[in-house]
Amino acid sequence: MESSSMLDHFAEELRLVWATTGMSQTALAEALSYSAALVAKVETCERRPSLDFARRCDTVFDADGRFERIQRRISRETVVPWFRDWAGIEAEATALRWFEPVYVPGLLQTERYARAILVGAGLFAPDEIEQQVSARIDRQSVLTRDRPPLLSVVLDEYVLRRRIGEPEVMCEQLQHLVKLGSTLPRVRIQVVPLSAGAYPGLDGPFVIATSSAGEDVVYLEGQRHGQVIDRTEYVQQMVEVWESIRGEALSQQQSLDLIAEVAETWT
Repeated sequence: MESSSMLDHFAEELRLVWATTGMSQTALAEALSYSAALVAKVETCERRPSLDFARRCDTVFDADGRFERIQRRISRETVVPWFRDWAGIEAEATALRWFEPVYVPGLLQTERYARAILVGAGLFAPDEIEQQVSARIDRQSVLTRDRPPLLSVVLDEYVLRRRIGEPEVMCEQLQHLVKLGSTLPRVRIQVVPLSAGAYPGLDGPFVIATSSAGEDVVYLEGQRHGQVIDRTEYVQQMVEVWESIRGEALSQQQSLDLIAEVAETWT
């Protein structure tokens, strides 16, 4: 795996603080609840540390969040360059309004579903795919932090019925959506049924992020690029499109019932 500057930094900090403890590799692995082999790979930059690994390092070494901060910067380095600006905005947003007519949004994807998308795209080497999957899963920590954003998602029913990966991948993914929508109070998931016919959402996916200052920006993603737009007039137009799309969607409970129903067809 190609090493990044922040990945090197994480490994260096790990080695430095570890050396002060006198702990053996086995003892450190036990303290972190990870295998000694994985610890060795992180130390030599052969494996990218997960958010959980970083947090455990902070606990074991009493590092006051240092390793988590480095890991989050690694995640931003790992994502494709055109996504980095948006990744930072997404991580700091207080609210996200997300419409997707094709895929399950990245913040709600399972690991296997995310991998199936990246494999199917044919744009990344195997090691790059694993880096992208890890980065995508790490982004999801925003949903379970102390003050998570209000995430409102509207999906086209087509998302539930288009096969991504094997059928069991789809079943797992849809069950995951039902679980998140049922257990996380700040995650709302709605579905526009196929019976809606033509509606504004068919023009493509978008996300509206609201900052802590109450300002909105729009993110548009294409095949190999992403664009953050903060022009007031454009943002207001997209808010109106969002409201039109939501007007076509089923209620939260109706949507979760439909997702659960479609999940059964994938078994």
